[in-house]
Amino acid sequence: MNALTTLAAAAFGSTVYLTALSTVRWLNQLAPRVKVTGLIVTGIVLCAVVGMISFSSQSVALGFILGAGLTPPVHRRILQRRGHVAGS
Repeated sequence: MNALTTLAAAAFGSTVYLTALSTVRWLNQLAPRVKVTGLIVTGIVLCAVVGMISFSSQSVALGFILGAGLTPPVHRRILQRRGHVAGS
């Protein structure tokens, strides 16, 4: 298992998570018909990305899962700290 490949894939998994989160937040502000269509397209793209990752090497798949799995709690903690610092 290549450590550099795993780290690169973790960064990619984190980027995919944050991009999907931003896309969904943006789509929630749009009209219902556009929102549903956008969510379907976003789901299809995410399925395609996960499918490509699943056919890659073990280190890439592990890194992608680590990056996508660790990003949500870290992102929440960063947002909480920002709110705490801004409220001080």
